[in-house]
Amino acid sequence: MRWRDFRLPSSQTQAQAVLTEAWARAATDRVEIACGGGRGRTGTALACLAVLDGVPASQAVDFVRRNYDRHAVETPWQRRYVRRFRVGAVNSPRR
Repeated sequence: MRWRDFRLPSSQTQAQAVLTEAWARAATDRVEIACGGGRGRTGTALACLAVLDGVPASQAVDFVRRNYDRHAVETPWQRRYVRRFRVGAVNSPRR
């Protein structure tokens, strides 16, 4: 999916679909989530997956920072994206 460094996914709809599919496939398959540095986009995606798995959106960034990388989800808009991420819904407009 198109997702520039330090930004948000270029398509909210596509991101929701891709992350939901990754979460569903992880039940039976190995799924890899990665970006160039492994913190901003990867951390944001992992936090969204945590929301899909039942972690409250308000706690997902802290959960990923505790269990993956303490610097994950690098920007304020990435943190806001995760807080607004909802199961089965497209996020509100960027920033």
